Order: sequence, then C-alpha cells, then structure tokens
Amino acid sequence: MNSRTLTSLRTAALCGATLAIAIGCNKKADNSINYTSAINTYYSAHPSCLFSQSQQFPTQVTTSDTSKTAPFDALVDQGLLARTTAEKKVLIIASKQVTNYDLSDKGRSSWTADTTQPGFGNFCYGQRKVSTIDSSSPTTSDVGATTQIAYHYTFSDAPTWASAAETKTAFPQVATDLSGPQAATATLTNTANGWQVTSTPDAKAAPVKAADGKIVE
Repeated sequence: MNSRTLTSLRTAALCGATLAIAIGCNKKADNSINYTSAINTYYSAHPSCLFSQSQQFPTQVTTSDTSKTAPFDALVDQGLLARTTAEKKVLIIASKQVTNYDLSDKGRSSWTADTTQPGFGNFCYGQRKVSTIDSSSPTTSDVGATTQIAYHYTFSDAPTWASAAETKTAFPQVATDLSGPQAATATLTNTANGWQVTSTPDAKAAPVKAADGKIVE
C-alpha cells in the first residue's frame, strides 16, 4: 500500500469519526441516542413514588375504612410508618375508632419532601431508565418537530421496602415496575436545546387501589 493510499484511508477514517461525533453531539438530531437522553432526563427529575398525590403525616383515618388503612398498614409492616389507635367523638354520645399514622425514624430517612407543599411528601422508590427505543414516528431535526416514541424502561436499585410483598400488593404500580422491562410511550418535541419530553402517559404512578376497588388518594 503506497503512502498516498494510506493517507487517503486515514483521512476518510478521520472524517468518518468526526461526522459520528458531530451527529452524537447534535442534540436536535432525530436519533435514538437523543430520544433516550430526553426521556432519561425527564425521569431523573420525576422519580417514581408510591402515592399519586403527595401525602401529609401525621394523618388519621377511620379504622373500619380498609380502603384507606390498607396502604398505610403495608408501610407500617415495612417500618416506614408508626401506627396508633384512638377513639374520636363524632356526636355528643357517639364515637368511632380511628387509626393514626405518622412517619417513623426509618420513614423519615426514606421520605421525599414536596418542595411545593410544605409538610407534604411521598415515598419514592427510584426512577425509570430507558432500556430500548422500539420505534418513533417520522420527524425531522427542525426546532418544533414532534415525534411519538415507543420504548421499554427498567428499574434498578429499588429499596428493600419497595420489593416487599406487602408493598407490591398495596401499590400495584410498584409490582409492575419491579417485575422487569415495561413498555411505555412518550411524546417528544425538538427545542433549541434539543429533544424534550412534552407528554408521557406513564409519568405518574397508577392510583392506589384497595381490595374493594376504591382509589386511595
């Protein structure tokens, strides 16, 4: 191989590498790398938590209302909440049994405060991470372009309390998330700073349902 041919091959290889780097660094390019980055960035700011809405502790519920007590009792079993019972007067001559729940020492260390609502928070058990981009709708690299992404996500390093059978029974979304790769979809929009998630149907955990089918807020 003469020196001129060798030089040409080196130049072609360098140009190819430069092009690959340019494509990889272009956050507005319509490719799986940028889609994955956009969805993972969204998930990093939106951890998966047990309750669909932030909770405030201590809280008190009627002991006989199992649709409300069951999720809290599961967290008592995991040492995240402390439970006490009491009598509460509802009329001058009547009363009802109530159950009080508050954060335990272990629960406080696992508690994620809601910065928008002082005194409220949630128990978060990790964040999703894209494992594969399965498909995307036709789009361009132009600012303002949108695309529908179908993908799979996984979970890792979930705390022990989240993996417990009691928690999975009380919070079905946890059982789903931790069972293996899950399918999901998201809408991405191209911005001046690259692709960003603008709509993701699976962003929030599914509402907690008790055995009677009622949704626990």
